[in-house]
Amino acid sequence: MPPIDMARVRDKGVATGDANPCGACPVRPLSVCAALEPEELRRLVDIVQTSRIQSSQTIFSEGELAENLFNVTAGTVKLYKLLPDGRRQITGFLVVGDFLGLAMNESYAYSAESVTVTSLCRFPRRKLESLLDEFPRLQRRLFSMASNELAAAQDQMLLLGRKTAREKICSFLLMLARWAARRGHKDNPVHVPMSRADIADYLGLTTETVSRTFTQLKISGAISLQDGNRILLVDHAQIVDMAEGL
Repeated sequence: MPPIDMARVRDKGVATGDANPCGACPVRPLSVCAALEPEELRRLVDIVQTSRIQSSQTIFSEGELAENLFNVTAGTVKLYKLLPDGRRQITGFLVVGDFLGLAMNESYAYSAESVTVTSLCRFPRRKLESLLDEFPRLQRRLFSMASNELAAAQDQMLLLGRKTAREKICSFLLMLARWAARRGHKDNPVHVPMSRADIADYLGLTTETVSRTFTQLKISGAISLQDGNRILLVDHAQIVDMAEGL
């Protein structure tokens, strides 16, 4: 799948009529913009563009020049790296409010692809860096988000290194439930927009093992598979125990 040409994606033009449309953004409390005051938000409007992309579209690829940063305002994004033999390791999933594209060097350290139809705010890296110098609160907010990303990476290391397939799947479902709750959504049933292959590449399992484990959890009565990519946590306490290896 070739990367999207962001210059050809229809920009909605956030500066349209509303003097400060970012101030009315419903996901602002979850995003990097939450740190800014109204006057500072107006400065952000001058550099941001919004895009809506279809599922399975590359946002950027590992090794590309890191010219832009992005905030997810709708949908789900997966981050991944490719091994030399072509295998893929998904390193994380991002949802509404999450920030992506931070790079220590001049190029992206991973690839990003939309899982579902996704809306993004795009910030030119150099212009955003200039605002960081002016607005320390924005810099602290980004640092906090980067710290949360590091904590999530550490959690994934535990999943990959020490847990069984059942423990991994249960931990994954609980993680999705926590994400939903933090964003004010219903956390049971949980929405699982990722494919079985994506879940497998995130948890270090095969697709067959993921499907088999979901079936086993269903037969045991711990979960119920529902329409619309939703999974009902029938016995939440049991799922918590299984996630912890009890």
